[in-house]
Amino acid sequence: MSDLPREFALIARHFRPLAGPAALDLTDDAAILAPPPGKELVLTVDAMVAGVHFLPADPPDLIARKLLRVNLSDLAAKSAAPLGYLLTVSAPPDTTEDWFAAFAAGLAEDQRAFGITLLGGDTTATPGPLALSLTAIGTVDTGHAVLRRGAAPGHGIWVTGTIGDAALGLAVLQDSLADPSGFLAQRYHLPAPRLGLRLFGIAAAAMDISDGLIQDLAHLCRAGNVAAEICSALVPLSAPARAAGPAWLERCLTGGDDYELLLAIPPSSEPALQAEAKRANLPITKIGRFLSDPPTVTVHGPNNTPMKISKPGWSHF
Repeated sequence: MSDLPREFALIARHFRPLAGPAALDLTDDAAILAPPPGKELVLTVDAMVAGVHFLPADPPDLIARKLLRVNLSDLAAKSAAPLGYLLTVSAPPDTTEDWFAAFAAGLAEDQRAFGITLLGGDTTATPGPLALSLTAIGTVDTGHAVLRRGAAPGHGIWVTGTIGDAALGLAVLQDSLADPSGFLAQRYHLPAPRLGLRLFGIAAAAMDISDGLIQDLAHLCRAGNVAAEICSALVPLSAPARAAGPAWLERCLTGGDDYELLLAIPPSSEPALQAEAKRANLPITKIGRFLSDPPTVTVHGPNNTPMKISKPGWSHF
């Protein structure tokens, strides 16, 4: 019997150990997955391309973990729990065995952390650059998914965690900013998906912050046909982000890669949100409110004057 072609040898060696029962041992053309009773499936997909979404020299294990986590963040915004994922890897022919081994090891580490397994996918060769795509599948109680639409005038604007760390982390890796503790670079490489926050009945609308706080807040505004105003002084910044100084504030508000949750919360639900955040041991901050105006985002800076933002966030094209 002849040796396996490199593609199938790679799958057997590096990816089959990551597969769960629904993946059929990665020997078939599809996975077979049944949602648990009383649950709906939530599906999301994100792609990452070398030189665009990560630095080509980034460690492969961290690339893998970030790829998985950015998709898990989308599930978190729907208040869904992870179930499995599909993976596509398009790699240049000179990609080494060591790279694939480290990439698979990163996935294995986060599979254990988040209770998720590989369901299947595809591997292809490309002249470059390295391109990755991951589809995450989660479950939520039937009818309990929290959508982007639903923000209304008077609802508060809340965010989890801290904003801007990853954008500053990229500046660190590009030698534009100092990071003595390594915290900012770590936040760029490894976002923390806010899974487990029970948002149904509390949040009127939700999404994760991937393309920048201001740009993603504008998405919620358009979905709900409302305006938003936030106060820059209320936006939660980590100690390293504050240490970077006020010149970096706009980058924090627009740089993206936060993967924190952005929520529209009716005033009557604020105590329940705070209780749920306490249960989940997750910092959460109110930074503004939605208004009954055409969809726009206003950022109030020092002395309550509107800030001029040169670019609201990341553009995919």
